[in-house]
Amino acid sequence: MAFDLVFFGGTGDLTWRKLMPALFQAMRHNKLPAGGRILAVARDERSDEQYREFIRERFAEVEPSKRPSDEEFARFAAMLHYRRMDLSQPEHYAGLKTWLDERNAETAVLYLATSPALFTVICEQLGRAGLNGPHIRVVLEKPLGHDLESAQEINRVVSAVFHEKQAFRIDHYLGKPAVQNLMALRFGNALFEPLWRRESIANIQITLAEELGVGTRGDYYDTTGALRDMIQNHALQLLTMIAMEPPSTNDADAIRDEKLKVLKSLRPFTAETVARDIVRGQYRAGTVEGKPVPGYLDEVKVPAGSTCETFVAVRTEVQNWRWAGVPFYLRTGKRLATRDSQIVVNFREVPHPIFPGTSRANKLVIKLQPEDGLELHLLAAKGGANNEALAPVSLDLDFDKAFPSERVGAYERLLLDAIAGRLNLFVRSDEQEQAWRWVEPILDAWQGDPNGPRPYAAGSWGPPAASALVARDGCAWAEEQ
Repeated sequence: MAFDLVFFGGTGDLTWRKLMPALFQAMRHNKLPAGGRILAVARDERSDEQYREFIRERFAEVEPSKRPSDEEFARFAAMLHYRRMDLSQPEHYAGLKTWLDERNAETAVLYLATSPALFTVICEQLGRAGLNGPHIRVVLEKPLGHDLESAQEINRVVSAVFHEKQAFRIDHYLGKPAVQNLMALRFGNALFEPLWRRESIANIQITLAEELGVGTRGDYYDTTGALRDMIQNHALQLLTMIAMEPPSTNDADAIRDEKLKVLKSLRPFTAETVARDIVRGQYRAGTVEGKPVPGYLDEVKVPAGSTCETFVAVRTEVQNWRWAGVPFYLRTGKRLATRDSQIVVNFREVPHPIFPGTSRANKLVIKLQPEDGLELHLLAAKGGANNEALAPVSLDLDFDKAFPSERVGAYERLLLDAIAGRLNLFVRSDEQEQAWRWVEPILDAWQGDPNGPRPYAAGSWGPPAASALVARDGCAWAEEQ
C-alpha cells in the first residue's frame, strides 16, 4: 500500500527520538508497507540529504540493538524527504498539497508532532488547502489542550476540517503490548470475567513512576504538571481499559463507547474531596541510583517558588454496579524510587481461611515498563513436613520471551495503525473532553489552595501522605505489601 507520512515538527525531539526510530523498527520487522514516503517539515532550510544526515546522527543516541546498520539506514533514508514550511503561510500548504498530489498515494497521514498551541492553526490551513480528503488522516499528539475549554476548541477546529474517523488522537500507552493484552486477558479468556467485579476485587492500583526529573524541560513542565501530563490521559485511559464493560464487537467505536461510559461513571470531585482524596507533591533534592540529584526548584528553567506538582496520587471510584465501592488508586511522579509502570489488581482475601498464618491475597500485576508482562500471584503449599503452610508464588508471563518475533513498540504499533486506518487504540474526542471534565475541579481547587504541593525526597515513593491515602482503606501500595 503506497502511503505518505508527513511529520509537522520534523526536527523536534518527538520526531527524532520516538517516531523515526519506531518507523525504522517497522521497516526492520518488515511491517512497514512498501512504497512509502516519509516527509519531515520544519521552519529551517535543509535539503533531503541534510535531513537524512541529521536523522543518521540522531540514531546514534538510541539503544544499540535498535541502531541501523549502514545498509539498513540506506534503505530507510531512501524514504526520507524534507520541506521547509512556515506553518502560518497558506502558500506553503499549497506546496505540500502539490507534493502529495504528485503520486496521489492511497493514504496520507499528517502527524502533528508540534506544540498543541499550533494544532488549530495547522488544521485550519490544511482545510483551506484542501488537505482533508477522505484518504487523509491527521494524528494529534498529546497533550490536547491544557483544560476543557482549550481541548474543546482544538476538537471544534479538527471536526470542522476532518471527519471523526480521520482524527487519530494518540496516547502511546495504549500501544504498549501489555495494554493490548489486557483486552485479550479480559475478553479473550473465560477465566477472569466472573472475578472482574466488586465481589472479588478489593482495589486496583495504577502506578506510572519515573526516576528521571524534568531535565532541561523545566519551562514546559512547569506549565503542565503531573496531573495534566500523566493522569488526565495515560492513567485515565488505563483505568477505562481495566473497568470497561465487554464491548459488543472489536470495532473501534464499540470499544470507545464503553470507555466513555467509565469516564462518565467516575465519581466527580468537589473542593472537599480534592483535599481528602488527592495528594500532590514536588520533589526536593535526594539520591537516585546512589547519585545526588537536585530538587525541582533547582532544575534548569523552573521558575523560583513554583507550585507545580511533580507527583499526584488519587483515590477515586467508578460508580456503577460492577465497581461500586472498589477504590481505584492512580499514582504518578518524577524522581521516584524506580522507573515502574504497572497496574495491580488486588483480589479479596478468601472468605474463611483454613490455613494458619495465611493473610496474603491474590493479585494480578500487569507490567507496562520497563518490561511488558503479566504476573499472577497465588499461594501454594510448600510441600514440606508442615503441609498446612502456604507460601507466595507467581506465574510470570514475559511477552518478549513468549512472542519473540511478534513484539513491536508502542509508537511502532500506533504508527502502523494510523497508516492502516485502525482507530481501536486511539482516543475519541468525547473521551478526551470527558477526561478534562473530571480533572478540571482538581485544577480549580488547587488554584485556591495556599498550601501548595507536599515535599518529598527524590529517590523516594513520594510524600508520606500518599501511603496514608491508601492506608485509610486498609490498603497499601504494591511496594509496601
